[in-house]
Amino acid sequence: MAAPVDSVGKPTAERSPFNSTSFQKKTRSKLISIPGTRPSVQNGQLLVSTGVTSLDYLLGGGLAVGTVLLIEEDRYDSYSRMILKYFLAEGVVCRHELFVAAAQDNPDDILQELPAPILDDVAIHKPVDQPRLSCEPQDSLDAMKIAWRYQNLPKVQSALASTSRFGHYYDVSKTMEPEIRQAAKCHRFYLPEHPTQTSATHSPMIESYSALLKSLQEVIHREGFDVAASMPRSRNILRVGLHSLGSALWGDDLSCHDNPRHSHALTTFLYGLRALLRSSLSVAVVTVPSHLIQDRALMGSITRLCDNAIALESFKGSERETNPLYKDYHGLLHVHQVPHLNCLANQLPDHKDLAFKLKRKQFTIE
Repeated sequence: MAAPVDSVGKPTAERSPFNSTSFQKKTRSKLISIPGTRPSVQNGQLLVSTGVTSLDYLLGGGLAVGTVLLIEEDRYDSYSRMILKYFLAEGVVCRHELFVAAAQDNPDDILQELPAPILDDVAIHKPVDQPRLSCEPQDSLDAMKIAWRYQNLPKVQSALASTSRFGHYYDVSKTMEPEIRQAAKCHRFYLPEHPTQTSATHSPMIESYSALLKSLQEVIHREGFDVAASMPRSRNILRVGLHSLGSALWGDDLSCHDNPRHSHALTTFLYGLRALLRSSLSVAVVTVPSHLIQDRALMGSITRLCDNAIALESFKGSERETNPLYKDYHGLLHVHQVPHLNCLANQLPDHKDLAFKLKRKQFTIE
């Protein structure tokens, strides 16, 4: 009787691996875990913060890695430059690597103007409930009643904010400590330090943009931000800040003439930039002086070549500056382009009437 037991037990031992695999629990693929990032709840795309919490909320939770945010500058380039500094300051705090390119100001000067991070308890959107005193009568608390014609209206929160915390807060009245700023690794591209030569061959991209794109490509491949490269021990994010592209300082006549000779130089550069970012752990913020570009059709092409596009309309020097309707704000914000990544429908903002204001310490969108 012992032999049949052994013969029966042997096939069961051979079949056990097949039985175990048929009921094996499926495991999810591991997501890339990088400090200062989180996956999007809409499409699972890896997001980074812009440094402005209200702008993160407007863009669907943050900037997706591998995308380009276009900021159409205000006339005096004060608020667009501030958002760029917020974006770079968030990268310094999250220990991301930076790539800063400019033609007018030295990138070191831009980095020295980064706002200082502040404590979490300084910028709290919801007011803290005060403890009720035991001797305070209930009748006095209910003494103030809202008017009957407004009591059924829904409550509106003017400041854009999300329930989940993402990013940090900054004080624009102070600059970042040099010790914190120098701890981050930064790659600089200053156009006067990269002399360009006019090419004999006819190319739609001018030499300044070509040198910028080549320098960025070298940094991405050398520092291991390329997705196709071998996986290093720890991954990181490259934040790219490109200031005032399309201006005459870059050698582009896009904003100087009605019929520019290099009409497709910036669009060709953005096409190459977008292709380069799609295959790397990088995210870019580009500012463009759109108010100087006369060709609206060409400006539309520039907008469509970027994933996100917002425009800042400042009240400085306009009649709206003295208009009592806009006394609490410093300008209007227009959303021209939102991304539709990994889905057929894009994430539309909840509000269309948007304005920004600069408080004593913070830049907010309401």
